[in-house]
Amino acid sequence: MDVGTLVAGLLTLAILTFLYRDNPIYKMAESLLIGVAIGYVLVVTWTNSLMALLFTPLFSRGELWLIVPFALGFLMFGRLHRRTAILSRIPIGVLIGSGAGVAIPAMLEARTLRQLSATVGPVFADGTVDISMVVVLLGVLSTLIYFYFSREQVGWWGRTARLGTWFLMIFFGTTFGYTVMSRMSTFIGRMEFLLSDFLRIIS
Repeated sequence: MDVGTLVAGLLTLAILTFLYRDNPIYKMAESLLIGVAIGYVLVVTWTNSLMALLFTPLFSRGELWLIVPFALGFLMFGRLHRRTAILSRIPIGVLIGSGAGVAIPAMLEARTLRQLSATVGPVFADGTVDISMVVVLLGVLSTLIYFYFSREQVGWWGRTARLGTWFLMIFFGTTFGYTVMSRMSTFIGRMEFLLSDFLRIIS
């Protein structure tokens, strides 16, 4: 057994001790994980971002336009002192504005427009009723009625709104189930590692 497998197995067992109760062994493994993750991110950021994209092109190849992001990044350190803290608002504002400018069109296309187009498909296809489109249309309309609070939800309106809550609960349930499945797949992977590579109980 190599050293990497031994360390990984011991740290996995240390994390699993939390299933019994919170203890110093688990806290040690948790702190080690956070520390290693922060160190890894710092090294990758320094190598792949600062050196490769900023310092080397600016000081070695003379790409002077990089002075602007260099100055904005330097202003971020203004947060370290009370008198210069206001200067850090400039790069933060640029970061938030540019990030929103990039993210909003992408999210609008991926989440809003595509979902809208998915709800306006043909109900009748090849002379038959497309059951999936009927369910989608019914779910969208009933959910929108549930969130329409300008009218009292009584009568057929209230019954439709309650149907919308059923669609919402189905959505939340499937989302939670997907989250549980992803966590269980991670847990199964670690158990397989412990039983095969670390303990060698199974092949």
